[in-house]
Amino acid sequence: MSQTRKLAVVSSGVGAPSTSRMLADRLTAATIDHLKADYDIEATAKVHELREYAKDIANNLVIGLPTPKLGEVIEDVVGADGLILTTPVFNASYSGLFKSFLDIIDPNSLAGMPTLIGATGGTPRHSQVLDYAIRPVLVYMHADVMTTGVYAATEDWAGAQDDTLPALPDRIDRAAREFAARVAAEDRSQRERDPFAVDAGFAAVRGGFSAE
Repeated sequence: MSQTRKLAVVSSGVGAPSTSRMLADRLTAATIDHLKADYDIEATAKVHELREYAKDIANNLVIGLPTPKLGEVIEDVVGADGLILTTPVFNASYSGLFKSFLDIIDPNSLAGMPTLIGATGGTPRHSQVLDYAIRPVLVYMHADVMTTGVYAATEDWAGAQDDTLPALPDRIDRAAREFAARVAAEDRSQRERDPFAVDAGFAAVRGGFSAE
C-alpha cells in the first residue's frame, strides 16, 4: 500500500489570476509527481490564497484571535507534511500579506516543517529576495527550508532563455525533486520541537492564547 503525504500550499498573490499562484501550482504539481514517481507516495495538496483572508489576517493581528475560516487555514498549514509558500515581490521584499500571515502563526508550530519557497516579480534583479528576505524569516521560525527556491520573473513565463540560468520548468523540477525527497522522509512525530512550546493544535497557533 502506498504511503500518503499532505501538502499545504500558501500563495500571497493579490491578483486574480496571479503569477504567485501559478508558481505555487507548478511547484505543487511537480512535487506530487516526484513523490509518486520516485517514492511511490500519494500526496494531496490544499491551496490557500491569502487575498481571500486579508481582512481576517488583519483582524487577527489586532485582536489576537483568528476567525474560524482563518483558523482552518492555520490548522492545515501547521498540520501538513510539507509547506509550499509563494509571494510576489513588492519594494524588493515579500508582500505585507505574506509577512502578516506568518506573524499570526506561533513560531514553534513550523519547527522542522519541510518548506519550499518561491517568489515572483517583474524583473530578474529581485531574484535574491528568496535568500535575503524570505528565507531568514522562516529560519527564525525553525522551518526546514529547502536549499533550492524558485524565483520567476515576468520574462520566465514567456519562456525566455538565459545562458546563465536554467529555464523556469527546469528550476521548478529541481526544487520539487529536492522538496519531495525531504517530504518523503518526513516523520512528524520526530519533528524538532521547542521544549517550551505549547501543544500543537488550534490553541497553539493563535498568538499564544489558550481557552484553558
